[in-house]
Amino acid sequence: MLTVLRIENIALIDALEVEFSKGLNILTGETGAGKSVIIGSIGIALGGKFDRALLRNEEKDGLVEVSFTLTDGDLERIKEQGCLPEDILDHELVITRKILKNRVVNRINGETVPIGILKDTAELLINLHAQHEQTTLLKPAKHLELLDAWDGEVREQRDKVQELFKKKEELKQEQEHLDQDPAERAKKVDFLKFQLSEIKAAKLKNGEDAELEEEYRRMCHAEEMRDVCREVYQLTSDEEAGGAASRIGQGMRRLNELNRLDPESPLPGQLSEVEGLLSDFNQSLSAYLSEMSFSPDEMKQTEDRLNLINGLKAKYGRTIGDILESCDKIEKELEEQEKAEERLAALGEEINKAEKALKKAAEKLTGLRKAAAKPLEEEVRKNLTEMNFSHVEFYTSFAELPEITAGGKDDVCFMLSTNLGEEARPLHKIASGGELSRVMLALKAALSGVADTPTLVFDEIDVGISGITAQKTGMLLKKLAETRQLIVITHLPQIAAAADTAFKIEKTEDRGKTYTGIRQLSEEGRVIEIARLLGGKSISESIIAGARELINGSRGE
Repeated sequence: MLTVLRIENIALIDALEVEFSKGLNILTGETGAGKSVIIGSIGIALGGKFDRALLRNEEKDGLVEVSFTLTDGDLERIKEQGCLPEDILDHELVITRKILKNRVVNRINGETVPIGILKDTAELLINLHAQHEQTTLLKPAKHLELLDAWDGEVREQRDKVQELFKKKEELKQEQEHLDQDPAERAKKVDFLKFQLSEIKAAKLKNGEDAELEEEYRRMCHAEEMRDVCREVYQLTSDEEAGGAASRIGQGMRRLNELNRLDPESPLPGQLSEVEGLLSDFNQSLSAYLSEMSFSPDEMKQTEDRLNLINGLKAKYGRTIGDILESCDKIEKELEEQEKAEERLAALGEEINKAEKALKKAAEKLTGLRKAAAKPLEEEVRKNLTEMNFSHVEFYTSFAELPEITAGGKDDVCFMLSTNLGEEARPLHKIASGGELSRVMLALKAALSGVADTPTLVFDEIDVGISGITAQKTGMLLKKLAETRQLIVITHLPQIAAAADTAFKIEKTEDRGKTYTGIRQLSEEGRVIEIARLLGGKSISESIIAGARELINGSRGE
């Protein structure tokens, strides 16, 4: 479950930390107090958009962090996902998102992770039902998504349909690629042969271009390099009277006299080593000079080879490796084109088989969906009845799409009637926000029984309801919180009274600045807050008594 939420430097929040508990956590506050900031920050922590426009102080970093306590089952599901190193996983999991000057850093238990992995991990732990999400029920595509989420066997079969659809599409794309006019294909074959011949005729070798460029550079500077070497040779050889070797030779002869006078002196030996080193250097220099001789033909051959390679690079890739890779691709495509007629005939059979397999799988998926729809409808009807619908007709309408898609062949629409004597109509034709919000909650409550997500967050799921309906909605949320942790933002006292743990979000002013904060309410604080929701600014003793009665009623007292 979600244990701690930390927020720093976001909107009207300087620094905030709140600890949530098991069961039903209710958050209330006046309009504009910052409820949306709290829920928005949870959304950011789960991978939502995070940019510097959200920062209270642009000179400081922003941070959102959520901490979870994991059960063995939660850990196992994260491990099965296989995207996090097991050595960072523990029964405590912390997701941190920090916005720096020019980037956002995403971490799980201190380990930097890509945003995709963060989102995938968060989805296993928490489901955020944002404000007005019930409007997605106006899109029938959402109905199919919710139905599929209800049944594991349906999801498995849908995955098979997706794989078969993908395979069929790949075969059709290959067919379109090969299915050309014979004359056009012949032109393409000729062009591919030309390209292949051009590359193979060059007999390229990896690294050859770098060696040629170095050789060509030396050829271009050969005369200048020879002049330098000749001058150095004159300065160091013994062929010139003033050369270093000649002078050292003279020194050696004089030191021979020192040997006679001081046999223990190391100087003759040291100078002898210098003489040997200089002799070796002059031999290397002489050899280097002899290698500096290039004929015009050699230079032209090198230049022509480089021009050939650079011309191929312009057509087929930036490096010789790219050119050779292009050669392999051209060779493969040429083989495909030359065998196109044979492959097209085989493709026709393969596509026919793939379409039959897809149709069969889609029909099975339809059957599974229709079977799964019955218990889902029953569960939703029960939940809607608990939320004060005196008459509920809810069922799933199935129609067939013109063509099978990756999701099958079903056009699904939830149908609803809440008035006796009225025919059920598609949800997207229902105008009442109160009805939509209750249907969404009924669906979420039903799906929570089959989902493994331990924490559900609802932002004003109570839009458009009041009175006894609100009280029954609160009872349903309390029942749902018996098996899940719920975090619910509400403005209705009937729902707030059902809380296991209550929090108040409020704005304060200090030293000319406004701040959003959150605090856990005591038992008496809950009474006062619910009284505020009941009576606004005028809180009388009778309203306080009514608040106590609401709380006691939610506890069955």
